[in-house]
Amino acid sequence: MFSNDRLVVGVDNFSDAGVFRLRDDLLIVQSVDFFPPLVDDPFIFGQIAAANSMSDVFAMGGKPTTALNIVSFPDDELDLGILSDILKGGSECARHAGAVIIGGHTVRDTEIKYGQAVTGVVSPNDLLTNQEATPGDVLILTKGLGTGYVTTAFKANKCPTATLDAAIASMVQLNHAGAQAAKNAGAHASTDVTGFGLAGHSTEMAQASNVTLVIELDQLPILPGVLALAESGHQTRATKTNQSHTAPLTRIEGQPSMVLLELIYDAQTSGGLLLSTPKKNADKLVKQAKMDGADAACVIGCVTEKQDVPLVING
Repeated sequence: MFSNDRLVVGVDNFSDAGVFRLRDDLLIVQSVDFFPPLVDDPFIFGQIAAANSMSDVFAMGGKPTTALNIVSFPDDELDLGILSDILKGGSECARHAGAVIIGGHTVRDTEIKYGQAVTGVVSPNDLLTNQEATPGDVLILTKGLGTGYVTTAFKANKCPTATLDAAIASMVQLNHAGAQAAKNAGAHASTDVTGFGLAGHSTEMAQASNVTLVIELDQLPILPGVLALAESGHQTRATKTNQSHTAPLTRIEGQPSMVLLELIYDAQTSGGLLLSTPKKNADKLVKQAKMDGADAACVIGCVTEKQDVPLVING
């Protein structure tokens, strides 16, 4: 583990991105992510991958400024026009985020992969981490859950078009709206919900903040059509992994629906922000996030003093 006087946030405490102090009044935020295609359309895949890559910067309260493309592509097997469309999608997303793509690196591979290394800036006063969730706070999630079910069903040719379209609209949406609302509402802590699912990222926030998070299953925002896919068994391979990893850290109360319960383990791609904010400011945060495009934003639980487990699920 690296140590430096100007390293503000490193790899400890399950942080979403690294933060380095350039000046007393300026921090840089850096993160990287890439993955294989989840959809057939290369332009949309580029948008999703770029939005996902930038999400960590937004989760830290930062503003993306530059990005480097990271590409694996079988140029000896596929038309380079496909790669061009992927990069156009990533460029479109960066433009919407106010960032500039300044280069990147491409390697030949048997499988397409795309993502970005993103650098952002944030003032020390605006920096958000997952380490300051405070007892008495409420928890807000800014996007609907279920992208893992949708992409799994899509690969099996069993996903209705309307359900896929709703998931794509969510995945290409930048987390700027939630991040700005969190800043204005004085949120205490933030993380983005991605591959470890809501349960995994919630336990990370709880452990980093030395508190317990309580989630109400019946308050979760769910993407349209996802419950039907869940009932049909379209879980990702990560569902069981996420569940087994978080099981020792979780207490389940009541008699929850197994379909709803499994939803918290579903691996998300370009998921929403999980925000811990003072109760008095929760309505303000949700209202602004929705007004700015995060239509699914809602309260899903609360923060308590540290209990015997980091995460409590009320069914």
